[in-house]
Amino acid sequence: ISRRYATERFSQGKALCRSADVFSHFHQRLRDKKKECFFILLLDTKNRIIREEKISEGTLTSSLVHPREAFATAVRESAASLIVVHNHPSGDPTPSREDDEITRRLVEGGQVLGIGVLDHVIVGQETYFSFADEGRLVTKR
Repeated sequence: ISRRYATERFSQGKALCRSADVFSHFHQRLRDKKKECFFILLLDTKNRIIREEKISEGTLTSSLVHPREAFATAVRESAASLIVVHNHPSGDPTPSREDDEITRRLVEGGQVLGIGVLDHVIVGQETYFSFADEGRLVTKR
């Protein structure tokens, strides 16, 4: 029962308050994946979930993500903001240089479109890394 609960999708309209909530939701589903999987959570103006979408599935060490894919869905769904989530198959959630780069590009793209990137959460085997919690998510709103 707990495994099914942990892998259920967020319900539409549920408000997200913490990066730990995001980790709890994705942990069971992503921790044992052998490839990087990249998701976005689309949020309304009150940080309530509009929808969750898988953007890409990569290789053992990388996931090809372009801001175009992330924001196409966000624009189509009229999202006010989004949260980015992906896993590290190694189990170590420490961000790579590529993670820093894609986060920077997504934040910049969001600024142009008026869609905030609230966090980028990297799921590891037993823990996670949150760019917002660590003060590494620079947004100008």
